[in-house]
Amino acid sequence: QTSDTKKKCILTAETECDVTDVLRNVKETYTAHILSVTSLGMDNFEEPPFAVSEKFTPYNQTILGKPEIQNYTQKGSKLTVVFEDPLTPYTFPNGSFQSIRDIFQHDLEYKLYYWKDQSSGKKDATTKSHKFEVSIDSTKNYCFYIQGIIPSRRENRNGQESMVLCTSVGRGILDEYGAEVFIIIAVIAIAVITLAVVLSVILCKRKKAKAAREKEPLNGV
Repeated sequence: QTSDTKKKCILTAETECDVTDVLRNVKETYTAHILSVTSLGMDNFEEPPFAVSEKFTPYNQTILGKPEIQNYTQKGSKLTVVFEDPLTPYTFPNGSFQSIRDIFQHDLEYKLYYWKDQSSGKKDATTKSHKFEVSIDSTKNYCFYIQGIIPSRRENRNGQESMVLCTSVGRGILDEYGAEVFIIIAVIAIAVITLAVVLSVILCKRKKAKAAREKEPLNGV
C-alpha cells in the first residue's frame, strides 16, 4: 500500500540496499521501487527512470541458510549428530540475531542425509529438534549432511546444505584398500614363492650333479 511506503538507501551510488529493518512482518508481501536520479546540481526536467521489483514475501520465499554441525559421534550402531540453526538478519531487542527457528517455529524441519563411506546409496531422517540419532552398521564409516526444510511451502522448500562430514571409526585393511589390492598382493606372493621353489630345485639338482662328477674316477689315472 502507498501509505506504508518507506524510503531506504537515499541518494546512494551502491547497487545493493539492505531493507531488512523495514520488512519486520515476514508474512507480508512487499514490492521495491527503485528510482534513478541525477546528481545534485545537474538540470534534468525529465521524469526520473524507475524500476519495480517482483512481489516478495519473506516467509515464503527466503532461502534457508546452512545449518552448522556442532558435533557428531559414532558409537556402536548409533550415529548422533548435533547442529545449530542458521541465523537471520533479524534481531531481538537486545541486538542478538534471530535464528530461522525463531522465525518459522513449527513449520521448520531438518533432514539428515547419510550414507556408507565410499557408497552412493543415501538414507535420510527427519527431526524438528537440534539432534539426530540414527541406526547404522557399526563396522562402517558414514558421511552425512543436514538441510533445513519448510514442508508447507510450494517453492523453495529445501534450504542450503551443510558441509559434508564423515566419521572415522577404526577400519579394517580390507575396507581401507579394497579387495583388489589383496588379490594383487596374493598373486605377487604366489609368484615369489613359486620362483623360490624353482630356484631351490635348480640349485639342488646342480649340487647333486656336481657331487656326482666329483665322485667319478679321473680317466687315465
